[in-house]
Amino acid sequence: MQIRIVSVAAGLLLLIGVSPASSQSAPVGPAGERRTDTALAPTSTTGTPVPPGYVIGPDDVLQIVFWREKDMSGEVTVRPDGRISLPLLNDVVAAGRTPEQLRAAIVASANEFLGNPNATVVVKEIRSRKAFITGSVERPGPYLLTGPTTVLQLIAMAGGLKDYADKKNIVVLRTSNGQQVSLLVDYSSLLKRQKLEDNFELMPGDTILVR
Repeated sequence: MQIRIVSVAAGLLLLIGVSPASSQSAPVGPAGERRTDTALAPTSTTGTPVPPGYVIGPDDVLQIVFWREKDMSGEVTVRPDGRISLPLLNDVVAAGRTPEQLRAAIVASANEFLGNPNATVVVKEIRSRKAFITGSVERPGPYLLTGPTTVLQLIAMAGGLKDYADKKNIVVLRTSNGQQVSLLVDYSSLLKRQKLEDNFELMPGDTILVR
């Protein structure tokens, strides 16, 4: 008999357009309307894949998400001085840190203003990983390293060498352990499939100098 009474009640709720589950769980707004409170749910967002060993640099675009603190969340661009600005926290050093290290620094700073802060750092765009090419090429300038890029690939991205370029003595300038080193590339040999070791992968900050 009890099971029949519950079934009849559920049927009446369905007839008037309200499911038994929603009648119990939906929160009620100040005017009596039922609403879904999304402020209590964590904000989800997607970012770009980060390469191994990635550290944040100037011009990178980040999404800072605080759970339950919408006013402190937002998209920021790392300034040339390596810092980002966040509400209440003011300037936070971002450059030179991994996303997880930055998250920890933000949480530590937010502890002064929030109880048990929960923050996430999402990398939206990587603009700091650049290599440069200058001299006798068609389009000198900085180029984003969006993936593994070799010497030949960057020269091709720059439109190739000019006719009078010194193809045998291309120099790649690189800073390693605080010291600048120069790596010699024989472009003519590479075209003949010789000295293939000269076609190495570029690192952020490398500069190709074509005379």
